[in-house]
Amino acid sequence: MTSGWPLLAAITHVLGACAATGMAFWLMPRRAKLGRVGLACVLALAVSVSWAITAGATGTESAGTYFAESLRNVAWLAVVWMLFETDGRNNSIKAVRPLVIALAAVEIIAGSLLIVLHRPLSGFLDQDQAFEMMVSFRLISTIGGLVLLHNLYSGASNQARLALRWPAAGLAVLWIYDLNIYTVAWIAGYWPEGLAALRGLSLACGALFLLPALARRQEELHFSPSRMVTFQSVALLGIGGYFGVMLLASQLVHLVGPKYANLFQFGLFIAASTLAVMLVPSKRLRSWVKVVLTKHLFRHRYDYRTEWLRFAGTIGRSGENALPLEQRAVQAVAQITESPAGLLLVPGDSGDFVLSSSWQWRLADVPAIALDAAAARLLEQTSFIVELDQVRAGKDHRGERDVIPAWLRDDPQAWVIVPLLHYERLVGLVVLARPVNDRALDWEDFDVLRVIGQQLATTLAEHTGQDALAEAARFDEFNRRIAFVMHDIKNLASQFGLLARNAELHADNPEFRADMLVTLRSSADKLNALIARLSRYGAGGSDRAEKCDAADLVERVAQQFASSHQVNVVQRQGGELCLNREGIEQALIHLVQNAIDASDRGTPVFIDQSTDGLTVTIQIADSGVGMSPEFVRTRLFKPFVSSKPGGFGIGAFEARELVRAAKGRLDVESREGLGTRFIVRLPLATTAELLSGRENQNWKVA
Repeated sequence: MTSGWPLLAAITHVLGACAATGMAFWLMPRRAKLGRVGLACVLALAVSVSWAITAGATGTESAGTYFAESLRNVAWLAVVWMLFETDGRNNSIKAVRPLVIALAAVEIIAGSLLIVLHRPLSGFLDQDQAFEMMVSFRLISTIGGLVLLHNLYSGASNQARLALRWPAAGLAVLWIYDLNIYTVAWIAGYWPEGLAALRGLSLACGALFLLPALARRQEELHFSPSRMVTFQSVALLGIGGYFGVMLLASQLVHLVGPKYANLFQFGLFIAASTLAVMLVPSKRLRSWVKVVLTKHLFRHRYDYRTEWLRFAGTIGRSGENALPLEQRAVQAVAQITESPAGLLLVPGDSGDFVLSSSWQWRLADVPAIALDAAAARLLEQTSFIVELDQVRAGKDHRGERDVIPAWLRDDPQAWVIVPLLHYERLVGLVVLARPVNDRALDWEDFDVLRVIGQQLATTLAEHTGQDALAEAARFDEFNRRIAFVMHDIKNLASQFGLLARNAELHADNPEFRADMLVTLRSSADKLNALIARLSRYGAGGSDRAEKCDAADLVERVAQQFASSHQVNVVQRQGGELCLNREGIEQALIHLVQNAIDASDRGTPVFIDQSTDGLTVTIQIADSGVGMSPEFVRTRLFKPFVSSKPGGFGIGAFEARELVRAAKGRLDVESREGLGTRFIVRLPLATTAELLSGRENQNWKVA
């Protein structure tokens, strides 16, 4: 045997074995679709795999190969018999069973002749005679198998042919190739090495013909490789072709002659290396290859799953090294069309569009007004994606030729304008630079860019809305602090006004002067506390907790109103608290002041302080006008809502927030015409420590 045929035979038979093995594994869970024939096909494929492996490993003329081939043919004859049985014609055609048995016997005889072929019987048969007989028997079995296939297919009904055509075609490929091999061997008198070396491919083709017959739906037969796999496969094929050309060129060296062989080889090496260095790094070449492959190998230009994942990854990228959102937005659109750069235009204060951000566009000469309001309205109404080359050529589709600014028409790098629409409102424009491999846009480009533009518009609109909310929250916090300050100043001004009016009447009274000094000192303390609290707000610092006695706290609050209104402390049980004393004192002052404002002049306000061993309860009660349940539920603790003329509506809200900051709770009970009672519940110092320890433990466990 020639030195090259064994290697080729091994390769083709390994390919055939792989195809048959894969087909057997794919058929195994689907065998019920063919009934009894399904299991027979799996067994026949397994026997065929053993034949292909034996032929590839030991050669196409070995005894093991001949014997395995006999087993293979018998297995496929059994499959044909079961196909007759499935079709219901095994009883109507009387010659089917004897013919199948006769062909199986011929295969057994042909397989037994391999003993004679490899160990000739002296005086009876020599090796040439045994080979001729073996080939004859194989011709008989192969022709008989093809006759059976013909009868099976031609005698079937039209509906049965739809199921039989592919298995019959697979067996026909296998046995027709065998018929050609044994015909050549019988005529020539020797084994055809070249045909036998390619015999494994017939098994691969025959196995693959079973796929259409067994596929449950057309999608199982559709092979759709990803673009990355396709491009890499083409690259590998290119490398293989390059090495093939080099191998062919090296063989041509021998035709030149030994005299110029070295010079030819050296020149060929220089030319090939120069070509590879020039073409492989070329971005234009890679882009051109990608466009050609996409155009001819794929139904759609874009791999939508890949493009969407890349878009989401670009927009959602975060971290210190991530680009700002507006630059990522331009990059996400540019990656779709492989544009090297882009610009983002957003609406200005006057409705004109201005440059907001750029991505890798270093030489863009953008004026202060990049796009006027008339052009923006046109793009907003039509959602038209503008190809600037069409505008430069004088074409006008939606009236864009008259509104596109001169700087875009004059810049040859500007390629496409993509509008970003959010609920039919234009929130931005992306100007894409011309890609390396320039091309005209088609319907698929327009659809993808339009969908991406809408998604990007939503992202930018949400980002703008979040910025606006954050700014509004900062203004709200500022206004809330100013409202607290105004509320406290208003209370102090009321005290100063009352003090001034009483001074006109009682200035000569020594007791009044003493009370007036106490009131002035208390007001000065309040102003200093207000200034300190404003300083903490500005610095962002936290309130400092300190221990104090609940009875002393209540007494200090009552004394601050001694000169202006009657505030009676009916009970003081005491209890150690650990909190921001100034904050809680301020909250109690707000509540007492509200009670005074709701009461008639001369009607006392009562403070009751008690403890149950876990919490301190401070009740502030009045017999004033009271509040309705609806007002308590929906308006009492809402900022800037007040039932008093000229009130700020801050006192109750700030009091509740201060009590919550001390891990306490503020409740209210009120009846219209009867009065109101505010109930402040604060944890004792020991209770607060227990609660704080439990929170830390839960945090560690979490």
